[in-house]
Amino acid sequence: CKRVVEGAVEVYNLAADMGGMGFIERFRVECLRSILINTHILEASYWAGVQRYFFSSSACAYNTELQEDPSARALKESDAYPAMAERGYGWEKLISEIFCQEYWAERKMKTFIARFHNVYGPDGTWDGGREKAPAALSRKVIEAQDSGELNIIIWGDGHQTRSFMYIDDCVKGIDMIMHCDDLIATPINLGSSELVSINDLVSQIEDIAGVKLERHYDMDAPLGVAGRNSDNTFIKQVLDWEPDTPLRDGLGKTYAWIKGQYQDRKAGKPTPAGEADDF
Repeated sequence: CKRVVEGAVEVYNLAADMGGMGFIERFRVECLRSILINTHILEASYWAGVQRYFFSSSACAYNTELQEDPSARALKESDAYPAMAERGYGWEKLISEIFCQEYWAERKMKTFIARFHNVYGPDGTWDGGREKAPAALSRKVIEAQDSGELNIIIWGDGHQTRSFMYIDDCVKGIDMIMHCDDLIATPINLGSSELVSINDLVSQIEDIAGVKLERHYDMDAPLGVAGRNSDNTFIKQVLDWEPDTPLRDGLGKTYAWIKGQYQDRKAGKPTPAGEADDF
């Protein structure tokens, strides 16, 4: 860690052992152990004299009792407490946030904390078990078309709701947060407030692909919370930031990239599917 941050002025910690809900549900200890990444990089950054440190937290840090209905209200920053985070992954994020806050309180190291809400886009993980819903569903649609078996398995009943933020919007938001001293050691939402059900997400991907699939619902699959959305009041107030990319546009770009990767892999070409990270 010391070698990695040596000479750095800013450090962006986007690393985590994580994936979609299936991974988070199955590998709880591995997700929790990601706290070691933040602990070691944060300490090394302090001793290296790093001026600004960014930590990628997650909406999984929010109280799950506020997310038990698909129509649950959007989550504001104060909703992380009283604490009831989601699985080991969410607890790791919440505890790592506290580390960042205490490094500022005691050591005056400028730390910045963004709670990501379901980031997606090209160059992300799209198969292998770590992929998130937009990538997983895009791949399933592509596979169905390619095989001629026009059906798709959806985890849960499809009524679960989420918001999804395109990667370009996320990167712009990170840069703005990192360079705003009003946000030192202050968790802030970074996500879209465009709420969509999983069924609606599938419909949009089908429309992009030009296909209609028969849907089968796996009620025994990991589901996560019933409903989660980002309240962007605070980030709009402080940074005047909001995502520029409508979900349909971002899905179109993501689907096209995954389809290209799928076709290249089928043709025997090397296709790195993307490593797992908090994007």
